[in-house]
Amino acid sequence: MSRPAPTAARVRAQATFDTLTFLRNGEQTLVSIVLPALALVGGVLAPWPDLGPGRRVDVVVPGVLALAVLSSAFTGQAIQTGFDRRYGVLRLLGASPLGKGGLVLARVIAVMVVQVIQFAVLSVVGLLLGWRPDVVGVLPFVVFWLLGTATFVGFALLFAGTLRAEATLALANLVWVLMLGLGGILIPGSTLPEPWSRLVSYLPSAALGDGFRSAFEHHGLPLQPLLVLLVWAAVLCAAAARFFRWSD
Repeated sequence: MSRPAPTAARVRAQATFDTLTFLRNGEQTLVSIVLPALALVGGVLAPWPDLGPGRRVDVVVPGVLALAVLSSAFTGQAIQTGFDRRYGVLRLLGASPLGKGGLVLARVIAVMVVQVIQFAVLSVVGLLLGWRPDVVGVLPFVVFWLLGTATFVGFALLFAGTLRAEATLALANLVWVLMLGLGGILIPGSTLPEPWSRLVSYLPSAALGDGFRSAFEHHGLPLQPLLVLLVWAAVLCAAAARFFRWSD
């Protein structure tokens, strides 16, 4: 009698499949790589809006890296999971030897592989535009990267596991646009007028953008963005675990 492959092999195979599926999807590639790259070039070259003191490229590149995390961990994952749930794919995979836990782990690994590709492409574009990051900032950057990914994957699963696929598609793209324009990712919340500046600082998008900028500018872990992301990650992951439905 044949036996299921080891757990690690099953997770690896599913993560590879999910990664390739994501990269082959033109819409997801557009949202995850092409649009952030365009935002990077436009943000560095445009004279407006005011991004505060310092070189524009040093403010824009970390913000675009945060936008890349939002694109793959939230928007792309919400849409893919929502339609997988609608067509019964999640139910079948959850009942397979992979199991629900293995499926979630494979999805997280796939998201992080996509993010590494995003970071590589966007960093090259940033370097060509004059960005010169200090390697000391890599460690705090990784901390915020992992925490931000957990936050937005939890947000994506909450959307995809409770709403219809069409609603998930529309709302996920709407949230992406709102966070891009008003969420403190590309435009630091500190440059916005009060009281919006204070309100934005408590959004996960602003916390991730500020964390990335601080990592490369000051080489530290700023307390408020770190705590904001920790709280959001705990709340969103707990809500996703509580309300996620594996089928309609």
